[in-house]
Amino acid sequence: MKVIFILDQIQAGFGGKERGDLPLGGKKLAIGAVDMFTNFLPAVDATVLATLYCGDDTFMADPQTVTNKLVAMCHKLAPDVVICGPAFNYEKYGMLCATVATALEAHGLPAVAAMSQECEAAISEYRNQVTIVKMPKKGGIGLTDALQKILTLAAMKVKKEDTSAFAAANCY
Repeated sequence: MKVIFILDQIQAGFGGKERGDLPLGGKKLAIGAVDMFTNFLPAVDATVLATLYCGDDTFMADPQTVTNKLVAMCHKLAPDVVICGPAFNYEKYGMLCATVATALEAHGLPAVAAMSQECEAAISEYRNQVTIVKMPKKGGIGLTDALQKILTLAAMKVKKEDTSAFAAANCY
């Protein structure tokens, strides 16, 4: 299974909140927070095709344009699934993840978003449109379990399995 990850500037490793204006970009390798998934990828026969990133302020300034560009980039790279996150408790990044995952699915690409309950605006707006995996906030307990669930759901979507029971137990 070929996976693309979409990260904000913090999770991509390009700085903190002060770098929210980071332009849209990408690398054809795992960067930043994607390294957390390394030990779990073999269990679902997954490889990282690319990591795309965007500053959360850049996204918030023009969400439609950024979303359209990310969807186009994903289509060009042709992954099996796209993982938007993990957003942890970063609210603007949570909105980016939910918005982009919803658009990807609307354009025929399986997508998974992941964030903690602190991203309540994104969860409230998008929970009925896209699967959003529950995860702890940054530094919270249960991260390993959440990472495995993100990949499990991604694999289920690629295999076109029924995800309703899984989502009821592990998603918002």
